[in-house]
Amino acid sequence: MKAVYFAWVRERVGKKEEDIHPPAEVATVGDLVGWLAARGEGYALAFADDRLIRAAVDRAHAKRDAPIAGAREIAFFPPMTGG
Repeated sequence: MKAVYFAWVRERVGKKEEDIHPPAEVATVGDLVGWLAARGEGYALAFADDRLIRAAVDRAHAKRDAPIAGAREIAFFPPMTGG
């Protein structure tokens, strides 16, 4: 699957997107956030407060308990504000 990062998540991770291959036990968006946070310093900074991270699975907003099996793309971004 492809992970796509936006705004300050991208800045902290240090890349716009990447192909990832999480282990089978990573079954939900929340699991994936935890797995990504353990991948290195930039990821740890980006996902340090997972309450600030929003996710979309195949371009549909998803909660932490959303399954990721079969997903082609998971995007991560900070909360958005309007104006």
